[in-house]
Amino acid sequence: MADPFLTFLGTGTSVGVPVIGCSCPVCQSPDPRNNRSRSSIFISTPEIKILIDSGPDLREQALREDITAIDAVIYTHSHLDHVVGFDELRAFCWGKDEPLPLYATESCLKVLKNMFGWAFHDNNTHRGYVKPDPRIITPTFTVGDLLIRPLPVIHGSVETVGFRFESPYGFSFAYLPDVKSIPESTMKLLANLDLLIIDSLRDGPHSTHLSVPEALAISEKLSPRRTLLTHIGHDLDHASLDTRLPETVSPAYDGLRIPLK
Repeated sequence: MADPFLTFLGTGTSVGVPVIGCSCPVCQSPDPRNNRSRSSIFISTPEIKILIDSGPDLREQALREDITAIDAVIYTHSHLDHVVGFDELRAFCWGKDEPLPLYATESCLKVLKNMFGWAFHDNNTHRGYVKPDPRIITPTFTVGDLLIRPLPVIHGSVETVGFRFESPYGFSFAYLPDVKSIPESTMKLLANLDLLIIDSLRDGPHSTHLSVPEALAISEKLSPRRTLLTHIGHDLDHASLDTRLPETVSPAYDGLRIPLK
């Protein structure tokens, strides 16, 4: 039986890194950890394979990590860099008659239905097309062997959630890729984590994303065993950032695999 793990498919911002047309040191860096596709993770356990968000780089991410099956997709919010790879989900529906469960807020599912109406339409009967099974998230829900709790956060004007995952192997982790602030009610749901994955766009403040200092302050307050920073922009060089972070905090990078036990 394969051990459970999560893989960072992407750790970048909505424009990715390198940024088109940019000649800054990070965008020109030879360090592969500075190549950041749009943020997403893949979770694999003995019972389930889950994709968190279907961003525009999904095809390349799945090929890079040799992902051949997805049993469910969970969405954090409806911004384009988290949903527009939806059509790439076809590759995980070929040869299957059962629909693909999609878990999201009601508002996010509404956007998906508007953007990809052909998939949700009653006449979508072609075998191999994406056949979604939309499921509105509840305060707690189970997917495979994972207990999942949505974590409402503030991220601009779009309803956004992160998620806390509890595995039967005694490992708990939270994924908060897009967040500017965390309500106190959500902070209470983030206690006693083994791993916190959190937005950390750049050193300076931003109107809809956490900065490095803000992310570190949240990590210090929550005191998880380990914190990994994601949704990182081209202002931050991986190696330089890593050297100035606390011992239990590191920047994530595309392809990083974390055991979940």
